[in-house]
Amino acid sequence: MTASTEAPASTSTDTFESLDPRTGEVVGTHPVHGEADVLAAVARAEEAARWWRGLGFDGRRERLLAWKKALVARLDEVAGVVAAETGKPLDDARLELVLAVDHLDWAAKHAKKTLGRRKVSPGMLGANQSATLGYPPIGVVGVIGPWNYPVFTPMGSIAYALAAGNAVVFKPSELTPGVGEVLARTLADAVPEKALLEVVTGFGETGAALCRAPGVGKIAFTGSTATGKRVMASCAETLTPVLIECGGKDALIVDAGADVEAAADAAVWGGMSNAGQTCVGVERVYVVESVAEEFTAALVAKARALRAGTQFGPMTMASQTEVVRRHVRDALEKGGRAVVGGEDSVRPPFVEPVVIVDVPEDSSAVTEETFGPLVVVNRVPDVAEAVRRANGTGYGLGASVFTGSAKEGERIAEGLRCGMVSVNGVIAFAGIPSLPFGGVGDSGFGRIHGEDGLREFTRPQAVARQRFALPVPVTSFSRTARHMSTLLGLVRARHGR
Repeated sequence: MTASTEAPASTSTDTFESLDPRTGEVVGTHPVHGEADVLAAVARAEEAARWWRGLGFDGRRERLLAWKKALVARLDEVAGVVAAETGKPLDDARLELVLAVDHLDWAAKHAKKTLGRRKVSPGMLGANQSATLGYPPIGVVGVIGPWNYPVFTPMGSIAYALAAGNAVVFKPSELTPGVGEVLARTLADAVPEKALLEVVTGFGETGAALCRAPGVGKIAFTGSTATGKRVMASCAETLTPVLIECGGKDALIVDAGADVEAAADAAVWGGMSNAGQTCVGVERVYVVESVAEEFTAALVAKARALRAGTQFGPMTMASQTEVVRRHVRDALEKGGRAVVGGEDSVRPPFVEPVVIVDVPEDSSAVTEETFGPLVVVNRVPDVAEAVRRANGTGYGLGASVFTGSAKEGERIAEGLRCGMVSVNGVIAFAGIPSLPFGGVGDSGFGRIHGEDGLREFTRPQAVARQRFALPVPVTSFSRTARHMSTLLGLVRARHGR
């Protein structure tokens, strides 16, 4: 049987268009999938999941590596769809594909070692038992993806879920539906037997239907904290477990011994690339007083050299421009000083780079996720104060630390309340497939990537097999007082000294 490479037909005649945010031109037309369509997609995925699990780790690895080759062969085609629907430069879209391919490769090659059944110690009381632990797949995983990195981010769930033995129903953002569809086509071309990646397109109700659908064993969501809470509430009705990756308000800390030029370059890339629309992008900088002037001067020079529409694209979601405008206005009204750009930098659909210094910590530009090319720079007397302020929001996704000592960098990292830290770099953790990715607090919970990411899409299963009967029948009504006395003697000898 050969899987279809087309998006599933909708029972509704409703359609919607994806647009190029740079020009407003129509990129594609897509069906609005309703609840019946979602249920049908899940049913097909359940059938595919049974076949996929039956292939075992080696069979799945072979096919996932074939998908990897297909993605590389069609990298420019897929990147072209990404660029058209998000507005980001083509090379940035290519970079996103390169990272996704590397993660797919790692997941395919490490699933067996990470998830295969293994022996564990049964302990003294279980000495007559053989104890093993395995990680069978969930079955069908629902993935609700974002628009800012419409390949790399959802592939952190899709690739790892597939490698773990699941099939996937993917609801891409309504801003980037074509990206989801082209990903499914490349997988269907590489693995034609079954449709392992079903794609349903539409708006919030399509995603809600996926959350409610019987047969979905887990939902992996990436998006805003507010929407994440709604996803959790919907999944709670059926006790469907969730993986939630929400936004961040990531801080970059610059210590006195740091390479100031490198720190400034990292702050600009982390804060301005992809028009600042990066969940682990740099939104706040805390720089130690002794190097603050040097750092700020370097940052200003680099930020002023950037141009929206050239080095980075537009705001993919039009409404986000007003969020950036509001944050800039609030920071300035509360006493911040713009050293690059200002409120006039917001010119939809583009926002030019903005750098504001000396911003009060109660400003929305410090407390709320901006998701635009705005970087706030505040001076601090020492690293301890920088860490305190970095931990001062409800978010806890990522962070960066620049310091002259690797040991000091790791010490600072340990004090940060977040899921990932880059030392003397920015966002480096996202590109390392073996490192788990996820946050705490308002940034969500659960992990993609790495061994934790593979296990996230499984259900741990413990098996104890009796090898021989114990001379002391402790779990039987035939147990006597003498048996219990013998057992207690063993316990006191083993644990009481």
